[in-house]
Amino acid sequence: MSWKKDTWTGWGRILKAEGELARPERSAALAKLAPEAPAIGNCRSYGDASLVSEGRAISMVRLDKILFFDEADALIHVEAGATIADLARILAPRGFLPAVMPGTGFATVGGCIAMDVHGKNHHGAGSFGQHVTEITLATGQVLTPSDPLFKATVGGLGQTGPIASAKLKLLRAKVDVMMVTERRAEDLDAFLNLLDTSEATYTVGWIDATATGDALGRGILEEGETGAGLVPPAKRGRRVPFNAPGWALSAPIVRLFNKSYYNRVPAAGRTSVKPIDDFFFPLDRIHDWNKLYGKKGFHQFQCVVPLAGRSALKPMLEAIATSGLASPLAVLKRMGPGRAGHLSFPMEGYTLAVDFRNRTGTRGLIQELIAEAKAVGGRIYFAKDSVARAEDIPGMYPDLATWAEAVNAADPDHAYETDLTKRLNLRNAK
Repeated sequence: MSWKKDTWTGWGRILKAEGELARPERSAALAKLAPEAPAIGNCRSYGDASLVSEGRAISMVRLDKILFFDEADALIHVEAGATIADLARILAPRGFLPAVMPGTGFATVGGCIAMDVHGKNHHGAGSFGQHVTEITLATGQVLTPSDPLFKATVGGLGQTGPIASAKLKLLRAKVDVMMVTERRAEDLDAFLNLLDTSEATYTVGWIDATATGDALGRGILEEGETGAGLVPPAKRGRRVPFNAPGWALSAPIVRLFNKSYYNRVPAAGRTSVKPIDDFFFPLDRIHDWNKLYGKKGFHQFQCVVPLAGRSALKPMLEAIATSGLASPLAVLKRMGPGRAGHLSFPMEGYTLAVDFRNRTGTRGLIQELIAEAKAVGGRIYFAKDSVARAEDIPGMYPDLATWAEAVNAADPDHAYETDLTKRLNLRNAK
């Protein structure tokens, strides 16, 4: 297996790596490469989590086979390069789904483990890693939840070495369609109340990040349940063919779009039937949608604040709304306590995610938001970050030193370091 020079970026297209990539197609080839470099998937992390500047990385996307599927035990064994969308597409007609699915179906199983991703059902189902029953590293080492290295691997940013395959516990569900109810929330307090009182299996909220005054924090809550019935016709995917011009997401246009999007849902709410992909992976229909932010790319800020720290959301939203930097993509969700690794992002509370074009003032705004989240005991999501500094992280992740000790023992030569772990100095935590 040869190494080839390449350039790749995170999904935000601001940070990039120039190095060498290998693309193994068989597990035997992966095993030979494993001691040399970290693994990457489809590079859907927004910043530099999948970047290795002037180094090497192993692309896992060709290692995507299903190794076995046990319907009786609702268990599947898959290679790490398999995507969540492919698994959902194969499993749904059989009455199963991955128990946790992130907001993009292009995420690989290995990436979902490395970030311990969460989905629209986190308040009930917990994180992805809580449904992983076994991890096989490319070295052949097999990890189960009782193994100390398991917690360093799940949510561990790939620092224990490439994952070859994993066994996942599946959700049993008769899934042809999603029954989706949309309700408007007129301000932040109303929105949080809807999230707190919802009994739906899946919930996600779009928030108008440009709204100010009495409308601050207004948005739309989507509640979803799996269902069976007539499948509506799938919408055709579209591709963004070029980088959008700077004015396309200017502040006046974003405000106008957000107002229209909010008013599309009647005041009394509405219920509709959607294809599975449209609910779980709404942006995947628009191929290369990251080009909408222009050639300079974009940042995403995502934090979670504990229930007791909900007061921080208001000043965050005020800063965002008055900055003129927000895009239409802003999400608010309620999270439960479920997490499976030392560096897993979730905590019980509220998670806010907002996209920002890469413009003057964006980094400063995100630094302000990071400080607000940290001040109330919250944390940022490594899968989305491209701005945080090393000094921002201590205190956010109480088990950081435990994780660092475990991964440094597993990888004493630091062969699996990425641009993100170096930027945030994660492996030197004491």
